[in-house]
Amino acid sequence: MVFFDLPTETEKDRKNYTKFRKGLIQDGFHMFQFSIYTRHCMSYENSTVHIKRIKTILPPKGDVGIMTITDKQFGMIEIFHGKAKKEIEPPPQQLELF
Repeated sequence: MVFFDLPTETEKDRKNYTKFRKGLIQDGFHMFQFSIYTRHCMSYENSTVHIKRIKTILPPKGDVGIMTITDKQFGMIEIFHGKAKKEIEPPPQQLELF
């Protein structure tokens, strides 16, 4: 898992953010949440290869964290969503008169 908090105030900051995000995607990462990307690795050794790649694309500003977790740990993640959405009532049926 890669977590990041990058500045986007200036045009250069936004370009660095975009370059970093695209680099993660090109390396096989998928967005889990807006600033959290995940990638499955078959082994710890394989994950170190991707960590090295991330280090080569680090932007000059901001914070980036990397956490390696096992499949079992990832499978135990509990995800909660906001309050349940109100059920939308179906529209009234259209009556057809002859």
